[in-house]
Amino acid sequence: MTVKRDAGHGVRKRLTRRDWTAEALLALADGGLKAVAIEPLAARLGATKGSAYHHFPNRDALVVAMLERWETEHTEAVITAVQDEPDPLRRLRLLIATVISEDGADASVELALLAAADDPLVAPVLHRVTERRVDYIAAVVGELGFARPKARRRALMAYSAYLGHAQLRRMAGDMLPGSRAAQRVYLDEMVALLSEGLGE
Repeated sequence: MTVKRDAGHGVRKRLTRRDWTAEALLALADGGLKAVAIEPLAARLGATKGSAYHHFPNRDALVVAMLERWETEHTEAVITAVQDEPDPLRRLRLLIATVISEDGADASVELALLAAADDPLVAPVLHRVTERRVDYIAAVVGELGFARPKARRRALMAYSAYLGHAQLRRMAGDMLPGSRAAQRVYLDEMVALLSEGLGE
C-alpha cells in the first residue's frame, strides 16, 4: 500500500478508504462526478494510484463508497442527531437549522449529485436518499397533527425549499441572511410556513 508523504515532514499515515472517500467528496464538490477519478484524486492526495486500488478495485467501487459515505453522513447522521428531541416542532426547527447551516462544500456536493442524477451509480442512491429525507420530514410534520397527505405535501415543499436554498447558496450566497439575528428570523419563518394551520 502506498504511504502518503508530507513534503518536508517525512512519512505520513497510510491512506485509508475514508481518506479516499473524503477526497472524492471534495473533488465532487469542486468539479462534479467527472472529477471523481482515481488518477486526479491520487494527485490531490499526493499518493499513487496503487493506494486507491488497494481499497477499491476500480473507479466505480470508489464512487459507490463515496455515495455510501455521503448517504450516511448527510442523511442518516442528521436524522440521528435530531431524533432525540421529543417535541416535533422543535425537532423540525432543529432539522431545518442543521441542513441550512451546511457549509458551501456540502451544498456543492448535493448539487453535483443532482447534476449527475442520470448516472447509473448515482441515480438509485439519490432516489433512496430523497425518499428517506422526504419521508422523515413528513413523519415529523405528521407528529404535529397534520393528516398524512398534507404532511407529505409539506415535506415535499420543505425539501424543494432545501434544494433551492442549496442552489442559492452556491450561486448567490450573499442574498441569504448573513447575521445570526436574520438567520433566526429566516428559520422562524420557514418553520411557521411548514406548521401553518396547526390546530385548525
